[in-house]
Amino acid sequence: MNHKASPLNRKFWTPGVFVMLVFMIAGFVSIIARFTGGIGYVSNLSTARPWGLWVGVDVATGVALAAGGFTTAALAHIFGCHSYEPIIRPALLTAMLGYTFVVLGLMVDIGRSWAIWKPIFFWNTNSVLFEVAMCVMIYLHVLYFEFIPIVAEQFKNKVRLPGPLALLNAPIDLFLKIADAVAGKIMWILIILGVVLSCMHQSSLGSLMLVAPTKIHPLWYTPILPLLFLTSAFAVGYPMVVFETTLVTSSFKLNSEMSILTPLTRITTFVLGLYMLLKLGDMFIRGTYVYLLDGTYQTNSFIIEMMFGIIVPWLMLVSKKVRQSRKGVFIAATMIVFGVALNRINVFIVGYTSPVSESGYFPSVGEIFVTLGLIATLMFVYRFVVTFLPVLQAPKEVSS
Repeated sequence: MNHKASPLNRKFWTPGVFVMLVFMIAGFVSIIARFTGGIGYVSNLSTARPWGLWVGVDVATGVALAAGGFTTAALAHIFGCHSYEPIIRPALLTAMLGYTFVVLGLMVDIGRSWAIWKPIFFWNTNSVLFEVAMCVMIYLHVLYFEFIPIVAEQFKNKVRLPGPLALLNAPIDLFLKIADAVAGKIMWILIILGVVLSCMHQSSLGSLMLVAPTKIHPLWYTPILPLLFLTSAFAVGYPMVVFETTLVTSSFKLNSEMSILTPLTRITTFVLGLYMLLKLGDMFIRGTYVYLLDGTYQTNSFIIEMMFGIIVPWLMLVSKKVRQSRKGVFIAATMIVFGVALNRINVFIVGYTSPVSESGYFPSVGEIFVTLGLIATLMFVYRFVVTFLPVLQAPKEVSS
């Protein structure tokens, strides 16, 4: 693209934003109830069933769908494919907000949220969860450091606070200059660190479940679960970028990025195909295909995950005609995003059965409101940022 990123400067308070506010308020009320009345007050979780929607969606799914940040950064900056630069900033913003969403979800889910800082000082190097916690924490800081140049680009030499606050203009401007200069010098380190940390905790989320062979349905429990989590994160990275870019360009009536998205789908075809081969090969080698005709809700969910989240979109992307169609690419990308999200939900919720739990689990209204509220907050902040900061690369409107 031959135009710079710039703020959209569009009308912010639209009907859609007010809808987001409704869900944000509902989520906020539910979070207040959770911290005043306890987890059991707003959720259907128990000692026998210690996790549910908040872990399956807010944490595991959130981490997976934020993979577009590190996969796109690796493609453009490590492998030198600079033609993908226009989608770097939106992917970075999505990853940054996605991981923030994960941390907020964790704060709600863990019983003693005030002790979330303890892994920093009390290391348990034999714990997979320790690795996940440290990697997510460090990577979130890396994402915010990578975002500093975007903020500095908008406000450097432009800080004009009113009244007595004008005394802060010079210090703030100096801070932005220094932060921008430092971030620019070490950006290559941040990008490599981000890719390494992401690969570590994406796979380690799968390792978490290896300790529960008797609690996870055989269709999902496998020794290669860490590898499957990692390859699925790679597989969903670019489709998430396609999904987000298409929604944003359509919502704001901007130029489509098909010249960039079509090559991305070719990469996705290969990575998704690898993930599909691993899933199918593992199923046949372990003989778990015998469960496919059980008719249980776990089996049905696995079939939906495989058919509509992996096989069908892969077949679509094999077609050159689909890859060159904006609608076709968007549908395929949406199905892949759905498939990986469903995989995380299946592993952590649908396929997980506690041997001491006497009843099934379904999220309460409070759990649903917390999750919807966090998602609405993420969308609200995304819209705010792209409206006032130079994130999007296509400020020109397309003809209607």
